[in-house]
Amino acid sequence: MATTGTDPARMREMNQLTIVWALRGNPPSTVTELAGRTGLSRPAVDVLVQQLVAEGWAEVEEPGASSTVGRPARRYRFRAGAGHVLGIDVGVHKILVMLSDLEGNLVQSLRRPADPEAGPDDRLATVDRCVDEVLREAGMTAADIWAVTVGVTGPVDASGRTSLFTPLPGWNAVDPVAHLTERFGCPVQVENDCKLAAVAERWKGVAQDADDIVYVLAGIRTGAGLIIDGTLRRGHGGAAGEIGALKAVRWLDAPGHLAGCPGVPAAAAQGEAAAWVFRAAREGDRAARTAVRRYARDLAVGVAALTLTLDPQVVVYGGGFSRSADVVLPMLRQELTKHCLRLPELRASTLGDESVALGALRLALDEIDDRLLGGRLAAPAAPRV
Repeated sequence: MATTGTDPARMREMNQLTIVWALRGNPPSTVTELAGRTGLSRPAVDVLVQQLVAEGWAEVEEPGASSTVGRPARRYRFRAGAGHVLGIDVGVHKILVMLSDLEGNLVQSLRRPADPEAGPDDRLATVDRCVDEVLREAGMTAADIWAVTVGVTGPVDASGRTSLFTPLPGWNAVDPVAHLTERFGCPVQVENDCKLAAVAERWKGVAQDADDIVYVLAGIRTGAGLIIDGTLRRGHGGAAGEIGALKAVRWLDAPGHLAGCPGVPAAAAQGEAAAWVFRAAREGDRAARTAVRRYARDLAVGVAALTLTLDPQVVVYGGGFSRSADVVLPMLRQELTKHCLRLPELRASTLGDESVALGALRLALDEIDDRLLGGRLAAPAAPRV
C-alpha cells in the first residue's frame, strides 16, 4: 500500500534513514551528537537508534576505560559489515575482483591474468574462479553480497551488453548480467571501464574536489569517461565519451607514434614499446621526445573537443600510460593551449589499474543507497549477541 508523507510509519522510516546517514562515514556517535547532526530531538533519536540496532543497521561501541567521573555515554556506529558488494574488472589482460563493506572499506581483492585471445566462456570461467576465491577467503557466500558491478571494455547498453564494440573476443554475444544473476540474488549491473574509472577518481582519486570531470584512459587503447554536475554521463545508448571512434580525432592512431619510434626494441610488445619510449624521453632522447610530442598532439585533439563541449574543471589522465604522466602532461598541456578557450586543470591518476574495479565498487554502493532511500532494501539480520 502506498504511503503519504504524513503516514507515521513512513515518517519513522525516513527518520531512521536520517540516522543511518548521520552514522555512515562518521566516528562512533552519542545520541546527543546524532541529535545535533540530524536536527531530531534527543528522545526521538534514542528510540530510533535502538530500533536500528535491533534491525542490524547499527551497533553499540562499548565505552572503554576512562578517567571521566561517571558512566560514559554510549556510542553507536553504522554496521558497515551488515552487507558487502563486489566490483569486478573484466579486462583484456586481467581479471580483478574487489570486495568491500557498506562503507567502501576494502575487505578482499584478487587479480588474475587473462589471455587477450580467450573466448567468452574461458573469460567468464576465470571471473567465476576469482569470485569464488575472494568469497572463500572472506568467509562469505553469494548470499552475503548485496550488489555487483562489472566493468568491461566497450560501450555498454541498458541490458549490460557490449553490442557496439569491444576488444574482448566474442564478448558482444555475452550476457554478463544473466550469467552472474544465476549465482547472486542481488542486483547486477555492467558498465564501461572508462566510465567506472571516472567514478573512482571522483570517489578516491585525484578529482574528489570536482563535479565536472573528463577522465582519459590512456594506453594501447584510448577512451574517455564523463562526469558532469557530479553525475556519470552514459548517453542514450551507453556510448557517451566514445569520441575516439571518430577518425578525425586521431585517438586510434596516437599510440602508433610510440610504437614506431626509432630505437624501440624489435621484439617489444606495444605496451613495452611505449614504456621504453617514455623512459627514453625522460632521459632526453630526441627521437623519443618527438614520438611523445606527436602522441600528445593527437591525444589533444579529442581532449580539446571534449573540453570545448563540456568545459570540465579537471581532466584526469589515467590508464596504463599515466605512470609516465610526468613526460606526457607538459606536452599535452602545451597542445591544448592551441585549441581550448579555457584550459582545465590536468591531473595524473594515482589509482593505477585498480580504478575500474574501484569505480565498480562505488556504483554497487550507489545501488544500495538508492534501494535504501527508496525503502526497497530489507533490514539486515541483527548480529548475534
